[in-house]
Amino acid sequence: MSTTTTETAPKKKLSPRRRAQRIRWAQYAVLAIIVLVVLFTANWGQLQDVFFRTDLVKLTLTEGLPTAFKNTLVYTAGAFLIGLVLGTVLALMRLSSVGPYRWIATVWIEFFRGLPAIVVFLAFSLLPLAFEGLIIPYDPYGTVWVALGLVASAYMAETIRAGIQAVPPGQIEAARSLGMPSGTATRKIVLPQAFRIITPPLTNEVILLVKDSSLVYVLGLSATGYELTKYGRDLASSNANLTPLMVAGFCYLIITLPLSILVRRMEARQKKER
Repeated sequence: MSTTTTETAPKKKLSPRRRAQRIRWAQYAVLAIIVLVVLFTANWGQLQDVFFRTDLVKLTLTEGLPTAFKNTLVYTAGAFLIGLVLGTVLALMRLSSVGPYRWIATVWIEFFRGLPAIVVFLAFSLLPLAFEGLIIPYDPYGTVWVALGLVASAYMAETIRAGIQAVPPGQIEAARSLGMPSGTATRKIVLPQAFRIITPPLTNEVILLVKDSSLVYVLGLSATGYELTKYGRDLASSNANLTPLMVAGFCYLIITLPLSILVRRMEARQKKER
């Protein structure tokens, strides 16, 4: 009696490339299903009526949006300048060989990084009550610049410190060997290179400041001092519709999207130069 043995061929394993392709196509299929479900189940008429009413879009664009847009840019620019100058000083203090300078800078940075920005705004709004006769120049711009600039300085200080430490120490030693004072070497050699390195992260700080400027509403500004969020909120409340707030949100995108594209291009250029 003879027996026959049937050998089964081993299954061929998928290559990593084929496996990655199948996973990618599965992800596309899931995304397409989600899009189709949203398209066929959403109440588009209701969505348009709540978020994109044509008459309220026109009202929002013509009522006071240019002033709010300008104020958002002015608040951001002033806070960035204060944060940049103060952050540079704090970064140098953090790297100083003098102990008290390092301690003061460390406490400052940790304090303002740990506090929510809205708490800082609230504190500055109550300063005139704590210090009778205190007047902050260019109010409300001065108040916003200082409050938001203090918060920004803590974050920028760490970014600038990292940029300074990324500069090759050999360049500083070469400058010192030529008789250049330490302060001059820092100002003419270290800082220019450090800022070139940290330009993309600093641009990200600008984007964060644009969004943090939305917290200005806690200061109780008049209509001439409104920024985009406060303007959109008030108009949305008075009309019982979210369209003005959506228009204000798109205005933030108009500001931040070009900055995001700029950051990506700068990072790509830095990678090529390496």
